[in-house]
Amino acid sequence: MLAQRRSAALYGEMLVETGVSDADPSQLVLMLFDGLLDSLSVAAGHMERNAIAEKSAQLGRAGRIVLGLLNALDFEKGGEIARNLAELYGYLTKRILHVNLHNDREALKEIHGLVEQIRDAWRQVPSLAKPAGQIRQVFTNVFSPKAA
Repeated sequence: MLAQRRSAALYGEMLVETGVSDADPSQLVLMLFDGLLDSLSVAAGHMERNAIAEKSAQLGRAGRIVLGLLNALDFEKGGEIARNLAELYGYLTKRILHVNLHNDREALKEIHGLVEQIRDAWRQVPSLAKPAGQIRQVFTNVFSPKAA
């Protein structure tokens, strides 16, 4: 059983690495959002089962992804929109911490809804992201095994 899990994890890492190497900056940002939504959903499941340590790990991952998204913003090109997104990412970070401390399911639903809206908006404004190499570094920092 353990060998199967390891194999599945390695296969998943390979797929992520392949996707990262082939993606443009906007696709990488969307991959970060997908990872964030995944972490929030998994955290909700752990919250339902009262698996506190696992919930906290997923919310910690979500927080790292939000910080990665913040680091992916290009404030020169993005101007006011990038500054507004930075404020929104700050709000998300505070709400994630709140959820982690208080097991607030409604706040988690709010965060999930906001993230879905932001992800959809990113599809419209891909030029706000830094160049691909810088985004890949953010992505690697957020999803590295050491950060998990």
